[in-house]
Amino acid sequence: MLSSRHRTSFLFSASALILGFSTLTTQAEDFELDTLVITPSRTPTEASKVGSTVQVIEREEIEEQSLPLVQDYLNQLPGLNLSPNGGPGNTTTLIMRGLRGQYVKTLFEGIDISEVTGPTVQAAYGHLLADNIGRIEVLKGSQSTLYGSDAIAGVVNLTTLGGIPQGIEHSVHVEGGSRKTGFGNYSLTGGFDQGEFGISLSGFTTDGFSMASSGVEDDGYTNLTGTFSGRYETSGDLAVFASGLLLNGSTETDDGFPVADSPANGTFRQAAGRVGAEFSLFDGQLNNTLSVQMSDTARESTSGSGSTSTFDGLRYKLDYLGSLEISPELTINFGADWERQTAVTANVDKSVSMGGGWIDAIYSPFDALTLTAGVRHDEHSTFGGHTSWRATGSYEFASTGTRFHSSVGTGYRAPSLYELYAPFYGNTELKPETSLGFDIGVEQRFLDNRLVTDVTFFMIDVEDYIGYHPVTYQNIQTNGEVKTRGVEASFAYAATDWLDLRGAYTYTKATQTDGLREVRIPKHDIALGATLRPADRWEISATAKIALDTVDGYVDGPRSNLDDYILLNARVAYKPNENTELYLRGENLLDQKYEVVQGYNTPGFGVFAGFRAKFAP
Repeated sequence: MLSSRHRTSFLFSASALILGFSTLTTQAEDFELDTLVITPSRTPTEASKVGSTVQVIEREEIEEQSLPLVQDYLNQLPGLNLSPNGGPGNTTTLIMRGLRGQYVKTLFEGIDISEVTGPTVQAAYGHLLADNIGRIEVLKGSQSTLYGSDAIAGVVNLTTLGGIPQGIEHSVHVEGGSRKTGFGNYSLTGGFDQGEFGISLSGFTTDGFSMASSGVEDDGYTNLTGTFSGRYETSGDLAVFASGLLLNGSTETDDGFPVADSPANGTFRQAAGRVGAEFSLFDGQLNNTLSVQMSDTARESTSGSGSTSTFDGLRYKLDYLGSLEISPELTINFGADWERQTAVTANVDKSVSMGGGWIDAIYSPFDALTLTAGVRHDEHSTFGGHTSWRATGSYEFASTGTRFHSSVGTGYRAPSLYELYAPFYGNTELKPETSLGFDIGVEQRFLDNRLVTDVTFFMIDVEDYIGYHPVTYQNIQTNGEVKTRGVEASFAYAATDWLDLRGAYTYTKATQTDGLREVRIPKHDIALGATLRPADRWEISATAKIALDTVDGYVDGPRSNLDDYILLNARVAYKPNENTELYLRGENLLDQKYEVVQGYNTPGFGVFAGFRAKFAP
């Protein structure tokens, strides 16, 4: 734990370092000027022309750190925090720009994998293994115009394909270490002139540690996850694609109030898939994507006393996306979607449906300037209609390497099935939560683009917040709005051909409708990273996560301060050849004792050894 004096000194020094770089750097970590991103417009777009804030984690970085869970990588990005209730497999809340997971849309290969049976709709990040993922895109700001409900804070898009080399390739990854942890992954990929495919199978097991901070009994976890994706061009104007996710996790937990050692346990299973076709009309001027997707979840929770609760969720969705090139300067993207959600639990057996249509214009009158404007209307089977809009802009001064970017838009979150229909608590008269979000920033490049910095101010206001008032769920309007304000500053620096540096600082001020500070969000969040290649075949990487000034507590209750912490991880790797790697990885090297959720434990010092290999038949 850092003392108040040391915290102030450290914060001043780290902030000065990062902001100093920023006045010399990254909205997007380590991407080149011509990198294409999909999430901001739902079609391939050059990163340098995107007005919204978007960040990318590539496969190379995932392999470079070899951390087991997707949340481990998201937790290093500016403006993002993860709050797990214990170890892997436990409830984990993603917080983006001060807003919780129910305000974030999570996609896997275009599939909405958020679970619909909980009090709010959000993805089960505690179960998502990273070795199955090839790329992570994070889009920030109100994005309901393109993505509908739940995208108030932004979108996380996980993909498996992209950049697959020609031919067939096998890859194997195994790791073992502290807390009797074992991990294994096998992947098969293939790239050819008419398409590509990928199949991946991962297994993870650990004896873990006590979920309860006061506990002494280890709580273990096992996970088996399979993914597949493929795309095949049947002709120059037609391609078909398919993707899927099969996940099975089993978790030992603790329960009680306050939480304490117990034989409680839980399971989580998810099967999700998407199939569709892409086709072009009018000599390629109109590109179309038509798809259908499904996500089926089954969650079971057994308390320490032996009582068991089951939660079954199902989502079907139809989606159409069109992109029409009016002229070289103007492209119109448009689409429509419809989905049905069903939750079956001990207390709820209900369904809702929603559908909407949208249009988004992308106008670039000259190369340096790109503007977008869009509008969407949705209809919900319970609360009726809602309209949202969004506008973005990006302008680059090529001579100085300076780019200004900004976005503004509205969003909404439909009430969950639990909020609508739970006995005693549910309220079918609920309206959606609505939001207004804005950000503006400047990206600066130096040294032939080897040094990239970005500083962005953001704000989001959420109205008609859904909460208890006084017993049932209500749209709380009398006490004000949920508000977040903050600054994200980051840099990426390819200092030499053997040293890469990166870092980020985020200041977040988030308040609830009653004016109380939002819990589990560090006011000051710092992430630092370095990769060193001291000799041929050797690589050393290290990351540091510093969280300062965090509070926790219960709804309408007093707040208490959580300890500040510095979480330091490092990895040393040796490559006997270009297709084989041996490594040693350390977690929490300072053996920090800290909490991110009051009363719940976090992992201590750990050491892990691993092996990777790629080979062609």
